[in-house]
Amino acid sequence: MNGSGPNGSGERPGVGRAGGSVASAPAHTSSTASALGSVSAFIICKNERTAIGACLDSLAGFGDVVIVDSGSTDGTLDLIDHYRSLGWPIRLFHRDWPGFAAQKQFALEQCRNEWCLSIDCDERLSDDLRQAMSRLPLDRPEPAAYSVGRRDWLPGYGYAPRLVHTHRHARLFRRSRARYDLSALLHEGLVIDGSVVPIPAGRLLHFRNLSVGEELAKANAYATLKARQKRASGERAGPARIVLRPLWRFAKIYLLQRYFLCGIPGFIYAALLGIYVFLTEAKLYRLQGGAELPEE
Repeated sequence: MNGSGPNGSGERPGVGRAGGSVASAPAHTSSTASALGSVSAFIICKNERTAIGACLDSLAGFGDVVIVDSGSTDGTLDLIDHYRSLGWPIRLFHRDWPGFAAQKQFALEQCRNEWCLSIDCDERLSDDLRQAMSRLPLDRPEPAAYSVGRRDWLPGYGYAPRLVHTHRHARLFRRSRARYDLSALLHEGLVIDGSVVPIPAGRLLHFRNLSVGEELAKANAYATLKARQKRASGERAGPARIVLRPLWRFAKIYLLQRYFLCGIPGFIYAALLGIYVFLTEAKLYRLQGGAELPEE
């Protein structure tokens, strides 16, 4: 869906929280909002009507919010327009899907501020993370980026407890010193020119409330991209990798990262990640097998 915006995309002039409540105008007058006003947040989306509202709510006070949509038809755009009508500083672009890294890079390039926050539709900033970000010395020459800890939502349990291993991701960074690796088909890699410092307080909350069927469908699609990426880099899959890598991923998540503390929901979470690794290795094996095998 193209329009008159930059780089072949159309910026749409002019969401409420998932569950149907109505968004309110952003509180730009608070000290936290004032401190965050010099940060741009950027999001890529397609058909995220049920998730993007809570994400946007957590960005209240940010001075610039860039959203790049690749063809939503579920009411996502109407929801975003609702936020804009309330005064949220959202700039909406339409761009056909070029891949994760390319879409993220495009969104980053539209940001107006030097400091930028990358956030997904199914994520939101916890209140203590917002407070911690508002106190960062963003006027200093270093670091080039800050990393945040992320807590996953497990259906049937809730957000994983603090005793579970926290994955850290560089999400707040200087636009002039960061870029996405356009060769990555999946898990878009952010290349940072300089040091990355962790934000110790707060968490990025990942609300991933999907059915098992939805999880498996997503794992299958992602495994296809991951296998192609591995094939392009020269990796090969053999019997040992196909058998051992999924088992190791399950054991790492469930035991070493302590998802056993989440009971059966934690077991399911670890098992699904093990299945994703199995699908990746199986597809890679098929890709290297020649033309007589079905296309992956």
